[in-house]
Amino acid sequence: MQNTHMLVIDPQEDFCNPQGALFVPGADSDMERLATFVNRVGDKIRQIHCTLDQHNLFDVAHPIAWVDSSGNHPTPFTIIDDQGLSNWKASKPGLQKRFEIYVDELKSLGRNPLCIWPPHCLIGSSGSNVVESLFEAFNNWCLSKRLTINWVAKGSNPLTEHYSAIVADVPDANDPGTQLNVNLIQLTETADTILLAGEAGSHCLKWTVTDIANNFNESSIKKFVLLTDATSPVPGFESHYEQFVNDLTARGMQVATTTDWMN
Repeated sequence: MQNTHMLVIDPQEDFCNPQGALFVPGADSDMERLATFVNRVGDKIRQIHCTLDQHNLFDVAHPIAWVDSSGNHPTPFTIIDDQGLSNWKASKPGLQKRFEIYVDELKSLGRNPLCIWPPHCLIGSSGSNVVESLFEAFNNWCLSKRLTINWVAKGSNPLTEHYSAIVADVPDANDPGTQLNVNLIQLTETADTILLAGEAGSHCLKWTVTDIANNFNESSIKKFVLLTDATSPVPGFESHYEQFVNDLTARGMQVATTTDWMN
């Protein structure tokens, strides 16, 4: 029997519920299909890894962290790059220099420019919960296999974005949780097949999978199978998702759907 793992990215209420704080259109249907898939083929899955976005209200990528000259906070989806720094300042003056350096480091590291998001997946909030249908499917899998989900939390450091479950966009030298998640890389490296799903395809899934691939042996990327009907991009960022799929399939990633994948 193949050693098949599943890696599910941020299947949380704020992303996957139409009433969520940062709903990704299509994510509700993605998760229904994924739940059905887990219930149908769970006996073929040896390990499930599930990442969880976990944020504080004060966060470098939330409006509260920034102000303009009139004291107004940026609206969601504002991009703050090196030019944007002329319009926006840290709302906590002691962080101004750090925020300026942070924006520069995002560019030098080739990560996304800073995007201001609606506060989402706040620690302790209902929006941070796994959507009910998938949570039930996970529990069914746990009961059947007598195993546990490998939960992987990310995002609680308010001074850096953490799209990827492998490493924060700009790692904090004082916070091991923002640095390379060698354990998750090694666990997935042991698999024969790694099923990929979750939200959003343009951001957290893209960066998690890319960072794993960049720390794998290149020949191991063929283990990836992206379930294309179980992920969706953030509107306006569709090209990011398309480029990710093109780049990773060129390196060996396979694609399938929840209805046609067979172990």
